[in-house]
Amino acid sequence: MFIRLLRSILALYTLAAVIHTTHFFIIAPLHSAVSSIVTHLSPHFLSLRLSRPILSRRENEPVSPPIDTQALFKSDDLIHWKSSDFSLQHGFGHDSPVAMSESLFLSKAFANSMQPSKILPFFYRASGSFKDKDITITTLVTSNRFQVFGQLVEHYSGPISATIHIRNSTEHVKDLLNSLRTLYLSSPKMATNVDVHLVIDAFDRQFNTWRNIARFFARTDFVMMLDIDFFPCTDFRSSILNNPAAMSKLQSGTAALVLPAFEYPVHEDGIDATKFPRSKASLVPLVHTGRIGMFHASWALGHGSTDYDRFLAAGPGEIYKVTKYQAAYEPYIVFKRDGPPWCDERFVGYGGNKAACLFEMYLSGISYYVLTDHFLIHQNHLYEETARRAERKYNRKIYTEFKEEACLRYLKRFRYDNTTRGQNARVECRKFRSQLP
Repeated sequence: MFIRLLRSILALYTLAAVIHTTHFFIIAPLHSAVSSIVTHLSPHFLSLRLSRPILSRRENEPVSPPIDTQALFKSDDLIHWKSSDFSLQHGFGHDSPVAMSESLFLSKAFANSMQPSKILPFFYRASGSFKDKDITITTLVTSNRFQVFGQLVEHYSGPISATIHIRNSTEHVKDLLNSLRTLYLSSPKMATNVDVHLVIDAFDRQFNTWRNIARFFARTDFVMMLDIDFFPCTDFRSSILNNPAAMSKLQSGTAALVLPAFEYPVHEDGIDATKFPRSKASLVPLVHTGRIGMFHASWALGHGSTDYDRFLAAGPGEIYKVTKYQAAYEPYIVFKRDGPPWCDERFVGYGGNKAACLFEMYLSGISYYVLTDHFLIHQNHLYEETARRAERKYNRKIYTEFKEEACLRYLKRFRYDNTTRGQNARVECRKFRSQLP
């Protein structure tokens, strides 16, 4: 009897010792480490983590909390305007600011786009802090391009300002917001570097409006206009920021830096961005063997002014000026956020929208310079061919009128300006003889 009791006591002692040792050497340090990590996470990221789907009573079955779609349309911050410092110093005006609804301000800021439209700036706001002298990729994302959006975020180390469009039907809003939340929680880089701005309306493919929104809310001095289907294969951001000549051009506000765009003619070759070349040295042999070429080579006017032969032959670090500009040119560029004209928002759908942005920038006095160490590659996908044909036909008419209107405005602006700044408009607008002053 005594021996049995002794064995029981020893067994209990051994169990207690194991539990104590496990807690002291494993559980306590692990808990401390996790607590430390959580403590150092930004409040923004913590709030996102808390919005993850909760678990129901059935184990591992996720249940999303309900989304109040009506609240998205009711939310409306206030913008405040004060009297001018001059009037206050001379005893006029009032210290109390005048309030204006954010929705009214934004409806005027994007007045040429189709209305009604609900814009929600910084629906998700990046927790990172960005230097003024940095480059924000500005892009637009639709619900079927979330995968490539995630790839861009993982690849690019700098800030990103993304406009995401949502059709204003209740079920679509709920589905997309759930997908967006999952995407935003999928990577610390997303929460650190990406600002997301929502546009909720019934108008698909208002590309120029979406581009303007992403640029309008970018938080750095310089931006890159990039379509989400293009993958930046090289570290152009660090290269530009550490190149005094390139930075001088950008800071002048009269230059935009071009990254040449390529694509694989075989559809399957251009789907997986992880297999794309990561240097010009690895790109050139693919070009020479015909495995890759200029983006949309069948429409040479779109990117031909970049002069791909010169790009391929250029030495390391070279930057050259585009000398054969024409009105259909639509490269992907890095430029100063403040100052250059905004994209004309009358263009809805495929065709001419980005070319119109670049055309007005050119007329305003901006010249294009090609970076010869850097490039983009298109991530192939299927197009909505029926919509493209109809929308291109519509936008061709708008673009013809737009070019003549723009020439009238910029020729008037530079009529008595004998500096080189007005040379682009004077030379390009001579092609419209009826518009000569």
